[in-house]
Amino acid sequence: MDSGNRLGDIEITDPQAMRALAHPVRLAILERLQRHGPATATQLAPDVGATPSVTSWHLRHLASFGLVRDAEPGPDRRQRRWEAVARGFRFEAPEDPDDEEGWSAARVLSREMFLRSGDLPNRWAAEVEPKLEPVWRRLAGLANTRVVVSTDELAAIEDAMEHILAPYVMRDEAARPADARGVRLLRYALPEGAEDQTGGTP
Repeated sequence: MDSGNRLGDIEITDPQAMRALAHPVRLAILERLQRHGPATATQLAPDVGATPSVTSWHLRHLASFGLVRDAEPGPDRRQRRWEAVARGFRFEAPEDPDDEEGWSAARVLSREMFLRSGDLPNRWAAEVEPKLEPVWRRLAGLANTRVVVSTDELAAIEDAMEHILAPYVMRDEAARPADARGVRLLRYALPEGAEDQTGGTP
């Protein structure tokens, strides 16, 4: 695993690591640590839907694949604190079409991530959007754009998006404007099946 990409993500290539992460509690743990910083199993437990002991077990499992690690001790040095090893993570299906283990693991993790994020827009619309100030509410929303592209062109689009996002993802907290707040950008790339092509009109 490597964290050399421009968004500071850890790259997951091991199928066993993908399968380890493809669990709702482990995904919740990793997201919570990435978003809010170091925490103990007891602090994480209410947010991830597990008891402290079960959360601790999942943390150790994530650590065995290099996804989390020990953090600096907090005020109570008797409690073990954990942190994510990177700001985010990414994974890809293997290039080899015969790598059944890799393809299967990537599919399982993909499906779990879709399930986890699928209801996020509905929850945002019901719980967050009504309370937003007008200026933030006006900038919020979604786009559903269909393009007809090659695989190389789709890769170039993804790369261009990351190029734009990187300065905002990687900048230090002290460099953020005083009125900055977290914004969730959901990026789906959903290629259609060959049977869905009707001549190239978007």
